[in-house]
Amino acid sequence: MQLIDIGINLTHPSFASEPKGVMERAQAAGVCQMVLTGTSLEDSELALLLATDLDDSGQRLFCTAGVHPHEASNWNGESHQQLRALLGEERVRAVGECGLDFNRDFSPRPLQEKALEEQLALACELGKPVFLHERDADERLLAIVREFRDRLPAAVVHCFTGEKRALYGYLDLDLHIGITGWICDERRGTHLHALVRDIPRGRLMLESDAPYLLPRSLRPKPKNGRNEPAYLPEVLREVALHRDETQEDLAQHSTDCARAFFGLPVLAGTSNSEAR
Repeated sequence: MQLIDIGINLTHPSFASEPKGVMERAQAAGVCQMVLTGTSLEDSELALLLATDLDDSGQRLFCTAGVHPHEASNWNGESHQQLRALLGEERVRAVGECGLDFNRDFSPRPLQEKALEEQLALACELGKPVFLHERDADERLLAIVREFRDRLPAAVVHCFTGEKRALYGYLDLDLHIGITGWICDERRGTHLHALVRDIPRGRLMLESDAPYLLPRSLRPKPKNGRNEPAYLPEVLREVALHRDETQEDLAQHSTDCARAFFGLPVLAGTSNSEAR
């Protein structure tokens, strides 16, 4: 089986001492390609540098570039130009992580909305898909994305943790959905067990969101408590269980979906069914 992790925060300080080891363990676990998440302009630059330095082949590591809603207070005209330049890099495959976070409100909501709208406009202009963040803001996010949807190539709501109303709203806009180890959390993620059945094939992707969201069902648990892409098979197992699919089938269609969404190359040795 081949898996693609569409969201890993490899720029996080907890990975600083051994990013190569993280990548090697992921590949050993069947995670063949990864998309590194950029959450600020500085972070996006670092994600691009890591992807380039750790993958000489140019086939396995890619990244996003964008400004997270927590960082929206720093968005300005210069940011727009810096981001535009980053999005011209070959390894940068999506705009983001951008969106709305009305849970923590680290940046004022009007500034979050402005930063999101300008990043969506860039995505439309450059023909890039979008990697979206949303917490406690699904109605407002839907309203904003709807204004751009006809011109937007594609968008994924990453780390979906919401309720049925939000999921159906996103699917009605033909958005993709990213599922993480949140579904493995018996305290707060059990509502996703029924909802993942409703995500159509071709709209579902898997992600670790490492170092966050270590699957609580994972056995044995790592002593450091840190999540890694190598643990993505546990998310696969849980999602397959609740979709009543085999792990092999889920791995194939979610990987196909991720490759198409991010425009990732088909690796040597990939079967025809995986490459379609």
